[in-house]
Amino acid sequence: MKLLTPEFGLLIWTLVSFLIFFWIMAKFAFPAITKGLKAREEGIANSLASAEKAKAEMASLKSENEALMARAREERAVMLKEAKEETNKMIAEAKEKAKNEYDRILADAQSAIQQQKNAALTDVKNQVGNLVIEVAEKVLRKELANKSEQENYIKQLADGVKLN
Repeated sequence: MKLLTPEFGLLIWTLVSFLIFFWIMAKFAFPAITKGLKAREEGIANSLASAEKAKAEMASLKSENEALMARAREERAVMLKEAKEETNKMIAEAKEKAKNEYDRILADAQSAIQQQKNAALTDVKNQVGNLVIEVAEKVLRKELANKSEQENYIKQLADGVKLN
Protein backbone atom coordinates (compact mmCIF):
# COMPACT_ATOMS: atom_id res chain seq x y z
CA MET A 1 0.00 0.00 0.00
CA LYS A 2 2.95 2.23 0.24
CA LEU A 3 2.99 2.39 -3.44
CA LEU A 4 -0.42 3.93 -3.64
CA THR A 5 0.10 6.57 -0.97
CA PRO A 6 3.14 8.80 -1.43
CA GLU A 7 4.93 10.34 1.48
CA PHE A 8 4.46 13.93 2.46
CA GLY A 9 7.99 15.01 1.44
CA LEU A 10 7.67 13.45 -1.99
CA LEU A 11 4.39 15.21 -2.46
CA ILE A 12 5.89 18.61 -1.56
CA TRP A 13 8.92 18.15 -3.82
CA THR A 14 6.69 17.04 -6.63
CA LEU A 15 4.50 20.06 -6.06
CA VAL A 16 7.54 22.40 -5.92
CA SER A 17 8.99 20.94 -9.13
CA PHE A 18 5.61 21.21 -10.80
CA LEU A 19 5.26 24.86 -9.78
CA ILE A 20 8.81 25.67 -10.98
CA PHE A 21 8.09 23.85 -14.25
CA PHE A 22 4.75 25.67 -14.59
CA TRP A 23 6.38 29.04 -13.83
CA ILE A 24 9.15 28.41 -16.46
CA MET A 25 6.55 27.34 -18.97
CA ALA A 26 4.34 30.33 -18.17
CA LYS A 27 7.33 32.71 -18.38
CA PHE A 28 8.95 31.36 -21.57
CA ALA A 29 6.95 28.69 -23.40
CA PHE A 30 3.32 29.85 -23.16
CA PRO A 31 4.00 33.32 -24.65
CA ALA A 32 5.91 31.73 -27.53
CA ILE A 33 3.18 29.17 -28.09
CA THR A 34 0.49 31.86 -27.89
CA LYS A 35 2.46 34.09 -30.24
CA GLY A 36 2.89 31.18 -32.70
CA LEU A 37 -0.81 30.34 -32.54
CA LYS A 38 -1.76 34.00 -33.15
CA ALA A 39 0.68 34.18 -36.06
CA ARG A 40 -0.74 31.00 -37.52
CA GLU A 41 -4.30 32.30 -37.01
CA GLU A 42 -3.39 35.56 -38.75
CA GLY A 43 -1.70 33.63 -41.57
CA ILE A 44 -4.78 31.50 -42.05
CA ALA A 45 -7.02 34.60 -41.97
CA ASN A 46 -4.74 36.34 -44.50
CA SER A 47 -4.76 33.24 -46.70
CA LEU A 48 -8.56 33.10 -46.57
CA ALA A 49 -8.76 36.82 -47.38
CA SER A 50 -6.31 36.34 -50.27
CA ALA A 51 -8.34 33.39 -51.52
CA GLU A 52 -11.55 35.45 -51.39
CA LYS A 53 -9.80 38.31 -53.18
CA ALA A 54 -8.46 35.93 -55.83
CA LYS A 55 -11.92 34.42 -56.20
CA ALA A 56 -13.43 37.89 -56.69
CA GLU A 57 -10.71 38.75 -59.24
CA MET A 58 -11.34 35.51 -61.08
CA ALA A 59 -15.06 36.27 -61.20
CA SER A 60 -14.26 39.76 -62.48
CA LEU A 61 -11.86 38.38 -65.10
CA LYS A 62 -14.44 35.79 -66.11
CA SER A 63 -17.10 38.45 -66.66
CA GLU A 64 -14.58 40.59 -68.59
CA ASN A 65 -13.63 37.58 -70.68
CA GLU A 66 -17.28 36.85 -71.44
CA ALA A 67 -17.81 40.50 -72.43
CA LEU A 68 -14.75 40.35 -74.70
CA MET A 69 -16.00 37.12 -76.27
CA ALA A 70 -19.42 38.66 -76.90
CA ARG A 71 -17.81 41.74 -78.45
CA ALA A 72 -15.55 39.51 -80.58
CA ARG A 73 -18.57 37.54 -81.79
CA GLU A 74 -20.34 40.77 -82.72
CA GLU A 75 -17.27 42.03 -84.57
CA ARG A 76 -16.96 38.71 -86.39
CA ALA A 77 -20.61 38.89 -87.44
CA VAL A 78 -20.13 42.46 -88.69
CA MET A 79 -16.97 41.46 -90.57
CA LEU A 80 -18.73 38.49 -92.18
CA LYS A 81 -21.64 40.70 -93.17
CA GLU A 82 -19.29 43.31 -94.67
CA ALA A 83 -17.35 40.62 -96.51
CA LYS A 84 -20.57 39.19 -97.94
CA GLU A 85 -21.74 42.63 -99.02
CA GLU A 86 -18.35 43.33 -100.60
CA THR A 87 -18.48 40.00 -102.42
CA ASN A 88 -21.98 40.73 -103.73
CA LYS A 89 -20.84 44.19 -104.78
CA MET A 90 -17.83 42.76 -106.61
CA ILE A 91 -20.02 40.18 -108.35
CA ALA A 92 -22.49 42.87 -109.41
CA GLU A 93 -19.64 45.06 -110.69
CA ALA A 94 -18.17 42.12 -112.60
CA LYS A 95 -21.58 41.34 -114.14
CA GLU A 96 -22.05 44.97 -115.10
CA LYS A 97 -18.56 45.12 -116.60
CA ALA A 98 -19.17 41.88 -118.51
CA LYS A 99 -22.51 43.21 -119.80
CA ASN A 100 -20.87 46.45 -120.92
CA GLU A 101 -18.09 44.49 -122.63
CA TYR A 102 -20.71 42.25 -124.30
CA ASP A 103 -22.63 45.30 -125.50
CA ARG A 104 -19.42 46.89 -126.82
CA ILE A 105 -18.38 43.68 -128.63
CA LEU A 106 -21.90 43.31 -130.05
CA ALA A 107 -21.90 46.92 -131.26
CA ASP A 108 -18.44 46.44 -132.81
CA ALA A 109 -19.61 43.23 -134.51
CA GLN A 110 -22.78 44.91 -135.82
CA SER A 111 -20.69 47.83 -137.06
CA ALA A 112 -18.27 45.44 -138.79
CA ILE A 113 -21.20 43.53 -140.33
CA GLN A 114 -22.73 46.78 -141.55
CA GLN A 115 -19.40 47.87 -143.03
CA GLN A 116 -18.96 44.51 -144.77
CA LYS A 117 -22.56 44.67 -146.02
CA ASN A 118 -21.98 48.18 -147.40
CA ALA A 119 -18.73 47.05 -149.00
CA ALA A 120 -20.49 44.04 -150.57
CA LEU A 121 -23.32 46.25 -151.85
CA THR A 122 -20.82 48.69 -153.29
CA ASP A 123 -18.98 45.80 -154.92
CA VAL A 124 -22.25 44.43 -156.37
CA LYS A 125 -23.20 47.87 -157.63
CA ASN A 126 -19.78 48.23 -159.24
CA GLN A 127 -20.10 44.79 -160.87
CA VAL A 128 -23.64 45.58 -162.10
CA GLY A 129 -22.40 48.90 -163.46
CA ASN A 130 -19.52 47.14 -165.22
CA LEU A 131 -21.93 44.54 -166.66
CA VAL A 132 -24.29 47.28 -167.88
CA ILE A 133 -21.37 49.07 -169.49
CA GLU A 134 -20.19 45.81 -171.12
CA VAL A 135 -23.70 45.02 -172.40
CA ALA A 136 -24.10 48.55 -173.71
CA GLU A 137 -20.68 48.32 -175.32
CA LYS A 138 -21.54 45.00 -176.99
CA VAL A 139 -24.88 46.33 -178.14
CA LEU A 140 -23.28 49.40 -179.61
CA ARG A 141 -20.52 47.41 -181.27
CA LYS A 142 -22.87 45.13 -183.00
CA GLU A 143 -24.64 46.89 -185.62
CA LEU A 144 -28.05 45.49 -186.08
CA ALA A 145 -30.48 46.70 -188.56
CA ASN A 146 -33.50 45.34 -186.88
CA LYS A 147 -34.84 46.61 -183.61
CA SER A 148 -36.35 43.23 -182.70
CA GLU A 149 -32.98 41.61 -183.15
CA GLN A 150 -31.48 44.19 -180.76
CA GLU A 151 -34.10 43.40 -178.13
CA ASN A 152 -33.56 39.64 -178.54
CA TYR A 153 -29.83 40.12 -178.27
CA ILE A 154 -30.22 42.22 -175.06
CA LYS A 155 -32.52 39.55 -173.58
CA GLN A 156 -30.00 36.87 -174.49
CA LEU A 157 -27.18 38.82 -172.83
CA ALA A 158 -29.32 39.49 -169.74
CA ASP A 159 -30.18 35.79 -169.45
CA GLY A 160 -26.52 34.91 -169.76
CA VAL A 161 -25.58 37.13 -166.84
CA LYS A 162 -25.92 35.39 -163.45
CA LEU A 163 -25.96 37.54 -160.35
CA ASN A 164 -24.46 35.98 -157.28
